[in-house]
This record gives sequence, C-alpha cells and structure tokens, in this order.
Amino acid sequence: MNTLLTMEIKCQGGNCGRFISELSINWPFLVVVLFIKRDIKMVWGFVTCGPNQALVISGCCHSKPLLVPGGRTFVWPMIQQVQELPLKTMTLQVESPKVYTCQGVPITVTGIAQVKIQGQNEEMLLNACEQFLGKSGIKEIEKVALETLEGHQRAIMGSMTVEEIYKDRKKFSKNVYEVASADLMNMGITVISYTLKDVRDDCGYLQALGMARTAEVKRDARIGEAEAQRDGQIKEAIAEEERMAAKYLNDTEIAKAKRDFELKKAAYDLEVNTKKAEAELAYALQVAKTQQRIREEQMHIKVVERAQDIAVQEQEIQRKQKELDATVRRPAEAEKYRLEKLAEANRNRVILEAEAQAEAVRIKGEAEAFALEAKGRADAEQLARKAEAYKQYKDAAIVELLLDALPKIAAEVAAPLTHTKKMTLVSTGGEIGAAKLSYEILETVLRMPQLISTVTGVDITKTITKPAA
Repeated sequence: MNTLLTMEIKCQGGNCGRFISELSINWPFLVVVLFIKRDIKMVWGFVTCGPNQALVISGCCHSKPLLVPGGRTFVWPMIQQVQELPLKTMTLQVESPKVYTCQGVPITVTGIAQVKIQGQNEEMLLNACEQFLGKSGIKEIEKVALETLEGHQRAIMGSMTVEEIYKDRKKFSKNVYEVASADLMNMGITVISYTLKDVRDDCGYLQALGMARTAEVKRDARIGEAEAQRDGQIKEAIAEEERMAAKYLNDTEIAKAKRDFELKKAAYDLEVNTKKAEAELAYALQVAKTQQRIREEQMHIKVVERAQDIAVQEQEIQRKQKELDATVRRPAEAEKYRLEKLAEANRNRVILEAEAQAEAVRIKGEAEAFALEAKGRADAEQLARKAEAYKQYKDAAIVELLLDALPKIAAEVAAPLTHTKKMTLVSTGGEIGAAKLSYEILETVLRMPQLISTVTGVDITKTITKPAA
C-alpha cells in the first residue's frame, strides 16, 4: 500500500533544530524522496558520506552552508538541499614543454604533485565549495589545479638557469611548492607534495654539460697515470743506478755498459717525454676548440633570444597602439563629437529661447503700451467731458457731486463701528444711546466742508448757498 504524505514545515529563526528533535516518526519505514537537478539532491532523512567526501547542506535553518566532512546529517525535503564534494588525493603530472630559462635555453620539465581539497579547515572548505560545486566531476578540479601548477612551474623555470634546475632540484621543487600553494589555498586546495621528475632538452645543452665534465675527468685520469708512471720510472732508475754503481766499482766493463745504457735510456726518455708533451698540447688545443664552439653556440643562442625579444616587443608595441586606439582615442573622438553636437544644440536652443523671449517681451510691451495708450485716451476723453459738464452746470454739478459723496463719507465714518462687538457709552449729561452716536457721525460729516476748504482752498459751503441767495 502506497501512502502519499504531505507536510508543511515552518521554521522561524533557529527553531528548526528543536522542531526536528521534538518530531516523532511512528511509521515502520522512512520514505526518502530524491529530486535530482544537476548535482543537487533533495533528500528527506539522514544522509551520510565517507571520509573522502564532504556534504554541503544549504537552505532553511542555515545562514551559511553546513559543511560535514566524512559524517552524517539530517536533511529536510523541499526546504534544504545537499551536495557532495570529493576530498580524495589527486595525483597530477605537471609537464611544461620547451620553456625558456633565464639564459634563453628551451628545456622540458616534468613534475609530480599530490593535491587535495582541505576538509579540516572550514574556511578553505568554503572556498572550495564556491569554486568547485556544480562542476561535472573531479576531472574539472584536477584540470584547474593542473593549470595553476603548470603556470607557476613555467614562471619558476623562466627565473632560473638550466644549471640551477638540473643541479639543485630541491630548490626548484621548493619554489614551485611555495608559490603554487598560496594560490591553491585560496581555492581550498592543499598541495601535499611536489617533486621534480624529469629535466630534458632538445638542443643538446644538458648533453654538452655532461660531455665537458666527462672530458675533465678523463683528462685528470690521464695526467695522474702519466705522473704515476714518471715517478715509478724515476724511482726504478735511481735504484738501478745505485745497484749498478755498487757493481761497477770493481768492473769497468760493466761501467761502460752502464754508460751506454744510460745514454740510450736518456734518448728514449727524451723521445717519450716529447710524445707526452705533444699529446698534452694536442689535448689542450682540443679543449680550447671545444670551449670556443661552446662560446659560439652560447652567443648564437643569445642572438636568437635577442631577436625573439625584439619581435615580441614590436608585437607588444603594435598591440598597445591598437589597444590605445580602441580604448582611448576612438572613445575620446566620439565623446568630443558628442560634446560638440550637444554644445551646438544647446547654443541653438539658447539662441531660439532668447529670441522667443525677446519677441514675447516685445509683443507684451507693445500690447501694454497700446493698452496704456487706449486707457489714457479714454481717461482724457472722460475728464474732458466732465470738465465741459462742470463748466456748463457749474455750481449745480458741484452740488450733485457733493450730495453723491456725502453717503459714502458717512459710510466710511461709520465703517469702524460695524466691526465693534461691544460698546460702552459714558455720558456726563444730555442725550445718550443710539441718538447720541448718530449725532456724532452727522457732526463728523458736517465738518468735511471745513476740512476740504482748509486743504484745497475751495469753500464748498459758499458754493452750495450761493444759488439760494
């Protein structure tokens, strides 16, 4: 019987661990659901790995990935995912063919390196997760490490001579190990060991070094042998001379034979020594010729190196010129053209706006001037008509104007009283109340002719009373 179980899990803060510990499973078996998306496994239950692997769990309840090198952990489905990272040792054969040393001699070096992802250091393991999770397999990790080691090996080869690499292999291996370890540690990879396996060349440089040393050893052997023979013959001759001298003291014939023997022996010794001297001179001459050829080959190698350096520098100059054209000159010309067009457009816009504003100001000024002129003419015409009317009607017109103005004057005098909320009247006798207030307003209006006469010199009272007289 198959049972489909659906669970909703809510994790708030760090309560998922307590929720898991409090969860009790009462089923006789545990169903594990596996979803595969690239190398990501969605597992429900306990997940284990061997000592040569590390589990990387991410998702709910983890602010950063949980790293489990060689162990087990519990993984929730749908809300957590688990990935595996190999920790086993990788053997890399680092080969650098035909790399030029600091002397310009091309040699081929082969090294053997043992590397692995460090599982005990959490920081290095996190770096390895960032670099290699999602790779298709361990071959890609080996490829990254191999290319890094090969690059550093080539750099160290270019900084040392052939003699240093060939004679002091320990120093070369140490330099490559120290330089490569620094970069690989940033990727989470530890270099366990590095050894130099083979050094060879195709131009016979190492063979020439061996031949020179072999010739020196053979020369020393021949010189030692000749010196030993010389010393033996000298001692033998001295012993023979002493023996013969004792014998020939009493035997003249033997003395004569001794004399002849010594003369012949001297001649033989002269011939032998001459041949030895000629052989030594011929050997020295051959050594000098060999050294001269070696120096000529070295000079030829330097000439080729200089020519290659010059060609590389010329290509680098051309590359930098093209790079300068692409990155500086052409963008600068485009920016200059863009700025010139923007400046021209801005200038045209400013000129058009200024012309439009000037035209608007001119039209507005003309309209305002025309309006003022029309208003002035209308006001002048109105004043002229009023002057003619006043001239025709004279005192009657003035009386009419005065009668029209008196209500307005009374209203302006009484206007402050309309804003009064409360009024208290104090009287020392006579009328009080509203009648007194009206009387004071009328008295103020009646004083207006006197005020006008004082200000303008026109006596309105006389003008009004004149027709009655």
